[in-house]
Amino acid sequence: MGEQPETTTMPRTGPKVLILYAQYGEGHWQAAQALKAGFARQGIADVRLFDLLAESHPIVNGVSRFVYRNSYTYWPHFYGWVYRATKDMKPRSLLAHWLHSFGADTMKRLIRREQPDIVIHTFPTLVVPAIAGRLGRRIRIYNVVTDFELHMRWVHPHVNKYYVATEDLREQLAGTGVPRERIAATGIPLRGAFVPNREKTAFAAAKFGLDPDRPVVLVMAGAYGALPGIRGLCDRLCADPGVQTAIVCGRNRVLASHLSHAYVDNANVAVFGYVEQIDELMGLSACIVTKPGGLTLSEAILAGLPIFLYRPVPGQEQGNARYLAAKGAAVVCRTNRELADAVHALLRDGARRREMLAALEGLRKEGAADRIVLDILQELPIIEINESATHS
Repeated sequence: MGEQPETTTMPRTGPKVLILYAQYGEGHWQAAQALKAGFARQGIADVRLFDLLAESHPIVNGVSRFVYRNSYTYWPHFYGWVYRATKDMKPRSLLAHWLHSFGADTMKRLIRREQPDIVIHTFPTLVVPAIAGRLGRRIRIYNVVTDFELHMRWVHPHVNKYYVATEDLREQLAGTGVPRERIAATGIPLRGAFVPNREKTAFAAAKFGLDPDRPVVLVMAGAYGALPGIRGLCDRLCADPGVQTAIVCGRNRVLASHLSHAYVDNANVAVFGYVEQIDELMGLSACIVTKPGGLTLSEAILAGLPIFLYRPVPGQEQGNARYLAAKGAAVVCRTNRELADAVHALLRDGARRREMLAALEGLRKEGAADRIVLDILQELPIIEINESATHS
């Protein structure tokens, strides 16, 4: 009888991670990318990002994304009604069961193929808790909430832990019955390169063609769908010759072309498309005008930028706006004139600016992606494998 190979155990090199996101805007995807980069910094390379709804129901995904992206201009109240109708649903209700059933078959195939140890949601497509047990898999499930207001679609009794933007949201989630030890107020994960640095203002100003000695109003124009509204708003902001306006159009090339042509002769206006180093532009700005998406708001908070929110859409964005306004970190405006007057008033009123900066500092949370990743890894049980089996 031959000698049996010695059986030893060794720690697995790292868990297999699956991050589920959705592309309603870029916030959920960017949060997923930030987490993936955080895992990479810890030496965890086996991380996959997956848009479950797009892969499993492309038609439903396309229609719902179209409705969401056009809700600002065409049907904000319809979107708001849908949001409110599901906001307080019970995790075990028929409605919750139906909403979390989308993509079940696709998810089953994915789990069988990928065999993940961890599933992280940056968008609440919570089909995994319902099917993991039936597949005989022990998967740890984490939710990274990407807004400042709680929606009950994020809540499920089988989620191991929640990561939220603020202590207030932690208390709100705990009020639904989730144990406090399963909730961490880490902030929303941002892209790894996002490090605002006001010490390099002159360098950044030259890079973007701006004057470092005059205040810059940063307008995230790509977030809006109504071209005439944006043009009117920018016209009012540009009326003060002592102020520079930096307009970021994102991936909206039509908007960038239109505004570049409109302000070609105005030296106080700079128009950009997608800006990869948005932290540099934020670092030299005096305030920001934006749509209240969770990720952009978190970036503005980290950069210490007083926030002006223009006509927030009913739904999570209205909730985000309401929360930050109540904290004193943002001003919500309904008209072009109101917003431009509020921005110009802030630039003239040092006391008001200091108040908003103090409110922003109270909400500031650095390194959310790394904090979340480290917390998840510390919670993992030690996974051991049979070394001899790996060489058989």
